[in-house]
Amino acid sequence: MGRRLLDICAAAIGLFLLSVPLAVILFLVWRQDGDSPFYVADRAGKGGKPFRMVKIRSMVIHADKTGVESTSASDNRITPLGHFIRRWKVDELSQLWNVLKGDMSLVGPRPNTLAEVATYSPAEMGLLKVRPGITDFSSIVFSDEGDILKDSLDPNAYYTQYIRPWKGRLGLIYVQNPSLALNLRLITLTILAIFDKEATLLKLQKLLRKYNASDTLCLVSARKKQISTFQIGAE
Repeated sequence: MGRRLLDICAAAIGLFLLSVPLAVILFLVWRQDGDSPFYVADRAGKGGKPFRMVKIRSMVIHADKTGVESTSASDNRITPLGHFIRRWKVDELSQLWNVLKGDMSLVGPRPNTLAEVATYSPAEMGLLKVRPGITDFSSIVFSDEGDILKDSLDPNAYYTQYIRPWKGRLGLIYVQNPSLALNLRLITLTILAIFDKEATLLKLQKLLRKYNASDTLCLVSARKKQISTFQIGAE
């Protein structure tokens, strides 16, 4: 009950305080091409139930029709304004509406597409036990996912092979240890990561060890080495 109350209060206050800057951003996105500034897409919620996730559009119209789901920082579908929106995570702010509705939580595993969820392993299905969230451990560790994928010839394949397995494991750490205190800690670290990623990852290491994360998962989360150097079976 405490976590849901936090979600409702924070989402309502956030939408109110951010209403003016959000309105400006929405207008600028609309002015680019005269189309909707929102990107609304089906995602899998708690228990796999579909819901409509709302994001501020950072890409060209119909970018999702190209069949490429993983987006690198060099993706030519991202608009000039979209790079700013993604850099400062502005596109996630509209999801406060989903939090207010109860589709999402402030903290929880990031929601995936229905097609992606259909390929989940038995372990990954555990991610659907809680509401998906705007942020969690993996959102902090892989906040630069677009840069990781930038030089990949096949972003979808690279994401599936090297990033998704670790994001799933980080998500499960949260699913297995949900609490109001952890939510508040992750929200604080998410904000800090925007300004000082290195310091945030150091703090995150201590938090992960508190919840008995494996040594390999902690090393992955430190982001000192390329993600492709770690083997999933090495845990």
